[in-house]
Amino acid sequence: MLLSQNILTALRGLMANKLRSALTILGIVIGVAAVVALMGIGTGATSDITSRIQSNGANLLNIQSGRSQRPSAGGAPPSFSAITYKDYLALQAALTDIAGIAPAYQTNTTVVYGEESYEVSVIGVTEDYLAVRTYSMASGRFLTEADRKSKKQVAVLGATTAEELFANADPVGKAIKISDVQYTVIGVLQAKGSSGFDDQDDLVLIPLETGYLKLFGSNALRNGEKIVSAIAVSASSAETVDSVSSQITFVMRRQHDLEIDEEDDFRVSNQAEMLETLSSVSSTLTPFLGAIAAISLLVGGIGIMNITLVSVSERTREIGLRKAVGARKNHILLQFLVETMTLSIIGGVLGILLGIGIASLVTALGLITAQVSLSSILLSFFFSLAIGVFFGIYPAYRAANLHPMEALRSE
Repeated sequence: MLLSQNILTALRGLMANKLRSALTILGIVIGVAAVVALMGIGTGATSDITSRIQSNGANLLNIQSGRSQRPSAGGAPPSFSAITYKDYLALQAALTDIAGIAPAYQTNTTVVYGEESYEVSVIGVTEDYLAVRTYSMASGRFLTEADRKSKKQVAVLGATTAEELFANADPVGKAIKISDVQYTVIGVLQAKGSSGFDDQDDLVLIPLETGYLKLFGSNALRNGEKIVSAIAVSASSAETVDSVSSQITFVMRRQHDLEIDEEDDFRVSNQAEMLETLSSVSSTLTPFLGAIAAISLLVGGIGIMNITLVSVSERTREIGLRKAVGARKNHILLQFLVETMTLSIIGGVLGILLGIGIASLVTALGLITAQVSLSSILLSFFFSLAIGVFFGIYPAYRAANLHPMEALRSE
């Protein structure tokens, strides 16, 4: 029997039991859709996070507080150390091969414009923050040294904050209130975009000295010293990142009076390390997600084998008749293999379409920009085809080995 005739026979057999065929295909559809969607979402999440890290500047180093190794008074466990404004001044004076350095103190509070109010991160920064964190201006101007030294009540809005408070209106020149203190909006940052985990545009920037005076209060003081949440340092090039990191460690240990045998009570991270860690995690996570989804394909394959065995049982007399008029074992074997493969192919195609649809929905909802690759589509399709062949062999082999006389006597 020709392959085309086998395919037509298989389709007629499937159409004769529409509901049973649909339920059998459903297992393959769900399995393939899960593989395509999860791998697309995993790849998209990795790409989004990578893009967000790279947008901060490839040569960026970030200094944050770490756990102090010195015991606290009264036998309390060691506390987290503080990064102070004096640390920033010392680093600024000592570091070489840097493009810029920017301290920042961050707090969450409510910003009000007219009847609109919005909970947002308000960050006190210096004039170098724009260049060090690789932001650019969409409108207006950024904070200046004069704004900081004169403690002006001015603010620069992130793109998301501007949209939440002002919709389509131009915020520049408008007055907003931060913790009941009035600030004039002097600029809006160009949007960097969101990764679905952290919106880099959801912020308000004010002069650091203004923040110490008007907003941060005692929270920004430790033992009478002004503290900062972090200090960002931009190395002059990728080649100088390690050198700058070593300089930072030396200066910070000296600032914190650490002995040789004491561990650092601060953390210095750089973008290259973060990207390397992310790459390592994603190279494991995405295939792992695909493997989990592929389990449902195995369940679908078992369903195919079960239904094919039922089909062999129901069509025993038909098989006996065909063998009696000259059909060979390989003809019967091919017939049932084609049927199972047809189920798998139809299920695979529908599953691919459903998986792409799920990934597109996730993207449309703004959760993650899913990236469905051709390799994941081909992998899931050929895997579903292999499932059909693998789980169809036993029923087909059983049908092909039926004795014609015994098959014809079957009720």
